Amino acid sequence: MLDVFKKWKRSLTPRVGIDLGTANTLVYVEGRGIVANEPSIVAVNQKTGQVVAVGTQAKQMLGRTPGHIQAIRPLVDGVISDFEVTEEMLSYLLSKAQKGTKGFWGPEIVIGVPTGITNVETRAVRDAARNAGASEVHIVEEPMAAAIGVRLPVMEPLGSMVVDIGGGTTDIAVISLGGTVNAKSLKIAGDRFNSDIVNYIRNEFKILVGEKTAEAVKMKIGSILPGETAEEMAIKGRDLVTGLPREVIVTDADVREAIAPSLGTLVEAVKEVVESTPPEILSDVMQRGMYLVGGGSLIKRLDQALTDYTKIPVHIAPDPLTAVVRGTGVILEKLEIYKDVLIAHEDALPPKKK
Repeated sequence: MLDVFKKWKRSLTPRVGIDLGTANTLVYVEGRGIVANEPSIVAVNQKTGQVVAVGTQAKQMLGRTPGHIQAIRPLVDGVISDFEVTEEMLSYLLSKAQKGTKGFWGPEIVIGVPTGITNVETRAVRDAARNAGASEVHIVEEPMAAAIGVRLPVMEPLGSMVVDIGGGTTDIAVISLGGTVNAKSLKIAGDRFNSDIVNYIRNEFKILVGEKTAEAVKMKIGSILPGETAEEMAIKGRDLVTGLPREVIVTDADVREAIAPSLGTLVEAVKEVVESTPPEILSDVMQRGMYLVGGGSLIKRLDQALTDYTKIPVHIAPDPLTAVVRGTGVILEKLEIYKDVLIAHEDALPPKKK
């Protein structure tokens, strides 16, 4: 009888997958696909405490708000830094996702989080989702969700390697038999590359530019290895000497020099994971290659640079920006098969032996 009730309840409960990213949050609804892809930014009126805008609207306000309105990124390095604002953002996205399809109960949610986050950080994600209206919350590490999203055989005795370069963190994981064999998470990703470019332009050209300009430079002319022809881009900023607007020309070589130290750390981290992976699993990875997902994987020739350095074939996953949220969708649809890949709820863990 209880099983019948559970099945009936599940049939009336919306199921939602969320990739809770530092830069962007994506939402998947079972039966409808990806319904939202919004920047993880919330604009708050400091006088009243009211949320003014969320997502794309809030991003347009970055650097353009009056003193009493603040555009906040509630997630830093992949974890919640402002609980209440995260809750507001999730409430907005869930209401958008369920428009016209609300059930009797709040949605059942699968949320992707970075590798190796603490129990406290995991609990914060779970609590924020529940307070935003979720009836049940499952949490999965993003590299695992990404591997499932790109249809890697994660439940088989085969080694799969995923490098997820997001906005706040880069997660490197080797997966086999539904578990993580070896993993590393570092706080060097897209946002760090942006700040590296801002600092380089300030030091070399003596002009100040914003993060949006730095990101545009990175995406348009950024390249890890030199191409056949040099690329360049005109950017405008404030002259640090005169205080007046000035335009300069930035080249792909400038971008390479700007992000070289951070990129070197990232590549070394990939090498460390490869070096500490058991040889049988490593042979699988060498044969099948590693997969790049996340927005950072779109930087030109990153796959070629990693192949040259690690001697392992590197593949950029199809539609790498949505790999994690697609993975949460697969988990939702086949929860019984993938229940072991989820991070266990503290209440469900067996008591520790004395």
